[in-house]
Amino acid sequence: MIDFDALAQAMGDLDEDTVKELLEEVMEDGGSEAGKAMEACQKGMDTVGKLFEEGEYFVGDLIYAGELMTDAVTIMKDALASGDSSGPKDRMILCTVKDDLHDIGKNIVKAMLEANGFDVLDLGIDVPPEKIVEAVKAENIRIVALSGVLTLALDSMKATVSALRAECPDVKVIIGGAPVSEEACKDIGADEWAHSPQKTVQVCKEWAAA
Repeated sequence: MIDFDALAQAMGDLDEDTVKELLEEVMEDGGSEAGKAMEACQKGMDTVGKLFEEGEYFVGDLIYAGELMTDAVTIMKDALASGDSSGPKDRMILCTVKDDLHDIGKNIVKAMLEANGFDVLDLGIDVPPEKIVEAVKAENIRIVALSGVLTLALDSMKATVSALRAECPDVKVIIGGAPVSEEACKDIGADEWAHSPQKTVQVCKEWAAA
C-alpha cells in the first residue's frame, strides 16, 4: 500500500531519495495508482510554493523542486498516458507569456501532455503575442496553453488572448500558473484555466477530441 501522504511530504521536503523510492513502488504494478501519486506530488509542490512565500525556501529550492517534479512525471510517464497515442498526434502550442521568465511549471505540463499523446510546440519563455499568433497560423494550431507565474503575466495573457481572438478566432486557449483563477480567466477571455497539469491535460484532450 503506497503512503501518498508520505509522498506529498517527501516532495514538500525536497527529499529526492524518498520521492523516487515511493514512485518506484507506484510503478511496480505498472502504475495503476499513478494518478493518485501525481496528485500527491502536486500537493507537495503546493507546500514548496507556500514555504517559498514564507521565506523558508529560496529560488534555488524552487528550481530543484521543479526538476524533481519533472523527474516524477518521467518515472510515471507511461502510466500517466491514457487513450490511444499511437495514431496522429494533436499538435498544440505551449509557452510562458511575455515578461515572465519562469519555465518550471511549463516544463512539467509539457511532459504530461507529451505522455498523453500531444505533439507540443514549446515556444519557450517571455513570448510576445505576435509570435504566438504567427505560430498558430503557420502550424494550423487549434489549442494554445499559456503559462505564467508572476501577477503581471495576467496582462500579457490578456493581450495574447485578445490578439488570438482577432487573428485566430477558432483557437482554444487555456491559461495556467499561480496567479490564474476563474475570475482572471473571465477577464482575460480564455476558454479555460488550470492550477494542475492534470486538469490541463484533461481539458486539452477534450478539446482535441471535439
